[in-house]
Amino acid sequence: MTRRDLFALPAAAALGLAKPAPASTVSIARLRAYDAKVYDTLRTMFDQVGGLAPIVRNKTVALKLNLTGNPARFPVKAELPYRTDPGSVLATCQLMARAGAKRIRILESFFPAKSDRELWARYGLDIKAIENCGTKVEWENTNNLGLGTQYTRMKVPGGGRIFPSYDLNHSFADCDAYVSMSKLKNHWLAGVTMTMKNNFGLTPCSLYGGDAGPSGNEDPRQERGPVGHNGTRTPPKGVPQELDPSTPREPGFRIPRIVVDLCAIRPVDLSIVDGIETIRGGEGEWNQGVEIMKPGLLLVGRNQVCTDTVCTAVMGYDPRATRGQGPFIRGDNTLLLAEAAGLGSARLEDIEIAGLKLKDAKIDFGPGAVGKRVFAA
Repeated sequence: MTRRDLFALPAAAALGLAKPAPASTVSIARLRAYDAKVYDTLRTMFDQVGGLAPIVRNKTVALKLNLTGNPARFPVKAELPYRTDPGSVLATCQLMARAGAKRIRILESFFPAKSDRELWARYGLDIKAIENCGTKVEWENTNNLGLGTQYTRMKVPGGGRIFPSYDLNHSFADCDAYVSMSKLKNHWLAGVTMTMKNNFGLTPCSLYGGDAGPSGNEDPRQERGPVGHNGTRTPPKGVPQELDPSTPREPGFRIPRIVVDLCAIRPVDLSIVDGIETIRGGEGEWNQGVEIMKPGLLLVGRNQVCTDTVCTAVMGYDPRATRGQGPFIRGDNTLLLAEAAGLGSARLEDIEIAGLKLKDAKIDFGPGAVGKRVFAA
């Protein structure tokens, strides 16, 4: 933990007097295939973590998907399951409508930065079925202004770790509940990517992309590497700048801290993590050594840190491992940074697990993103 990480905590925490990080129940279920059972399984899991209606009834719900990767560079390949499953999205929308959601706004940032329905359909989403789920459905690409007229500046509680505030698409503020759908998988730089890392995609490439320029770019073509991962470029004029440009200019330091900033700004009210089919060894097909695997699992939780802690343990890792230990080969442990920020507990002993027992859910994801196959195909 750096001095800035320490100073970002309340004074009581710095003195060792802070209250324990919050903890809440995480549900684990066994599900071997994407079929009709997804709906009933999710319904049971939502009940196990306190019910869906208290989260969504009479509310505008933002549903953040995980459609990672730039299709201009990485063709969509349905046979490599590293993106949110379309059928699971439909089941989730149907359940939220049944629980009384007033409106569902489906969100993700992708290229080109447009919200046309046919662009969403590239990912296998059944647009008509989702729009007929039983409540109003909207689609918004958050890689730029989207359907909004201006960006919303959202301040990081506690002052931030990399940026003090972030300018985001209006949808992340203009919602009453925020639901995240992610995958159970490794990440080349962050070690693992589930609920919290899904929030890294909140930053619009129109402002945080490599070709944002000095004035912003509403038609971005480059991803967040220079501004987010490496810190070699700054956001446009008028957008909040870094707190401390002297901090390390390397992804393993920056990505976990930006993720914690964004999770503090827009905490996830409900996490859904898909481990029915996924990949290990990286987050997408562009990583060397990735392999398809079928853990046959779903995980659901109300606290983003607790959910990802259980996910990390399910993958066979120590959620409290430090940098250099698998799977955190190239970066700091986001779970520990988030816990230090008071966002949730990363201690398994604090977290109640409902449904399938942890010992029965564990599966070997291997050493992490090492760049080579580690299991027989």
